[in-house]
Amino acid sequence: MPVTVVVGAQWGDEGKAKVIDLLAKDHSVVARYQGGHNAGHTVVVGDEKYALQLIPSGVLYSHVTPVIGNGVVVDPVTLFDEIDRLEARGVSCARLKVSSQAHLIFPWHQALDAIAEEKRGDGKIGTTLKGIGPAYAEKANRNGIRVGAVLEPTTFAASVREQAIAHRSILVEAGHSIDVDAVVDRYTMLGRRLAPYVTNTVDFLHDAVDRGDDVLLEGAQATFLDLDHGTYPFVTSSNPTAGGASTGSGLGPRLLDRIVGITKAYTTRVGAGPFPTELTGELGDRLVDIGREFGTVTGRRRRPGWIDCVMLRHAVRVNSLTEIALTKLDVLDTFDEVKIGTGYLIDGQPFHGYPDRIDLLERVTPVYETVDGWNTDISGCRRADELPASARRFIEIVEREVGVPVRIVGVGAERDAVVEWDSKLVAS
Repeated sequence: MPVTVVVGAQWGDEGKAKVIDLLAKDHSVVARYQGGHNAGHTVVVGDEKYALQLIPSGVLYSHVTPVIGNGVVVDPVTLFDEIDRLEARGVSCARLKVSSQAHLIFPWHQALDAIAEEKRGDGKIGTTLKGIGPAYAEKANRNGIRVGAVLEPTTFAASVREQAIAHRSILVEAGHSIDVDAVVDRYTMLGRRLAPYVTNTVDFLHDAVDRGDDVLLEGAQATFLDLDHGTYPFVTSSNPTAGGASTGSGLGPRLLDRIVGITKAYTTRVGAGPFPTELTGELGDRLVDIGREFGTVTGRRRRPGWIDCVMLRHAVRVNSLTEIALTKLDVLDTFDEVKIGTGYLIDGQPFHGYPDRIDLLERVTPVYETVDGWNTDISGCRRADELPASARRFIEIVEREVGVPVRIVGVGAERDAVVEWDSKLVAS
């Protein structure tokens, strides 16, 4: 049976959780394959809103087994806060499985994150200060502590103590304190609580595929925050792209059958970095206000701009996207005209492709195609032919520019506020 991957096609915050929630009802397993609790996914079910950070969005379905894969870095404090909140609202997390090969985040990672960002001064990259980067750095340096270590409590406690002592002098010198005994005691307790969830998730996922179960792989962040393919250095510390789905889950590339790229009908990014289609004036403020563009995890205001099909074409290439899910089209309901970035100029000359250097991206001038606004509420639309003609035109231009079909169109925050799109069946 097929394995579906859901990838953010912009700089994150594209509404992945809504699409994952929509797709999850037809899957048996939903697995996160990278990132950590720096990711925030919000799912709206009726009058209930669920803000998720580590636990896959599929947890809201009783038939889905949620999996935290080997490519994730896990803060056990955040994980159990999230579990406790969900359980208190009647959502069982008993089915959750956490990879024994995932790496753990400790207090010194968060302190190191803050120290590094402080040292950058005006060159801050906008990290969420959750310890994600330092945890991945220790993983790469081969001295991190894996989740599976909690299954041997005595050895685990000794490893935590050794690491805490090793980091203590660095932290104290930078003005951060660490109580080694308190950290060891707390994480030994958390380790005991984590142990029942620990699983060889690579075998689990392959067994699910072999049984014919439908598996959904869920990425955090997005293509242009990818460590290799994003706008470096303003990126995350892992690989949110579809290639990361294989390394972060253990399911090989030949098993990835459907790769869905999620994009908003406009663009946002958090923190610093180049942004060709950015809107800094009144139109940008309207996008932020109407779209409620504030981070789920950090609360930070997102930077807004028009949709950029040059970057989306690049996302199609990098991820081998099979289709697009276009979210938050309803946010554009009240605009008199809507712009779609279709090309780039550098020094007045057309530029082919997406710049591979940040200095070039900073010099880009976008080329736009303009569509008349539809000036009507589309949140009640459930069929493609119910959308206004100019909204349909907007979608058709996006399809034309990115080169793969749009299949899902989000028209509101609610779970069912979705239009299934097939341009062949829609009369323009």
